Formats: sequence, structure tokens, C-alpha cells
Amino acid sequence: MSLRSRVGGVALALAVPFALAAVPAGAAPVPAAADPFGWTDLTPVYTATADYEYEPFAVTDGYARAAGCDARTGLGGAGYHYVKSDNVGGLDPAGPAGLLYEADGDGGRALVGVEWIVRAGTGTTAPTLFGQTFRGPTTVPGVTGPVYTLRAWIWKDNPSGLFAPWNPTVACT
Repeated sequence: MSLRSRVGGVALALAVPFALAAVPAGAAPVPAAADPFGWTDLTPVYTATADYEYEPFAVTDGYARAAGCDARTGLGGAGYHYVKSDNVGGLDPAGPAGLLYEADGDGGRALVGVEWIVRAGTGTTAPTLFGQTFRGPTTVPGVTGPVYTLRAWIWKDNPSGLFAPWNPTVACT
């Protein structure tokens, strides 16, 4: 784990108790969709993927770049998929099977999101993670066959929502 990852984790660990202390005792729980602190469930994801902001680290750790950039007219993009086949099928928050990158304008790649990928077999139902139901069956560049997916746009804001399948601000150019 990099120093930057550790510092971010420590800052988050210190901030959360203070943020939660501001909630009055006996207050009604805030629905998950409106919970401004809901991102704390994603802390292990941030910690596990922070080093991959530098794209070569993702490749060194076993994420293979799929060919082409994934975009849909009118919906936005998912960017360039990097898939770690060992993580396909897993639901570990700290072990997403996919990383999503976009061109950074300097000839490199900028990490914009993560993706969990589970194979969709006959009679299987879509799994859930973070209270979100996976989408699909669909296809993912770099993965053979139909799959269920859940994307989290944790490294770039998505006006369509944190777990939306497409990000209208992600471009393939």
C-alpha cells in the first residue's frame, strides 16, 4: 500500500466519527440513497484502488487492458476496461474485477471507476453489493460470455449517479 493510500485512509478514519457525531441521538435513519455519508461503505474500494491511479501499477498487478474504449451514444462512456480475471466472480469490495480509465489528454489514462463482474449462467440471478443490484446480463470488453456488472464511479463524478452504468462525462478521446 502506498503512503498516499495510507494517508487517505487515516484521514477518512478520523473524519467519519466526527461526521457521525453530528447526527442527533434518536434521529430517524437517513435512507441510503440520501445518505451523505454512504460513500464510507466504499472506503475499502478507495484504499484498494488508489495506487491504480497510476495505470502501470494496475497492469503490474494483473489487470489486462481490453481492446477499445466502451461508449454508448446518448448515454456516455465506461472508458477503457482493465480486467483482472482472478477477480471475476468475486464480490469483495477491495477486489473489483475491472478498472475503468479514460484518456487523460496527455497520452495516458486516468482512473475513473471500478467494476465488479460476475458471470451470468443459466438460472443465476443478479447479485447485490453496497445495496445495489448488478445489471445485466451484458457483455464486458475483455470478458467472454454474458455477465452481471456493477460500476462505481469513485474516481470521477458521475451526474447520472455513483452506481450508474454509464458516465456522460467519460469520453473515449
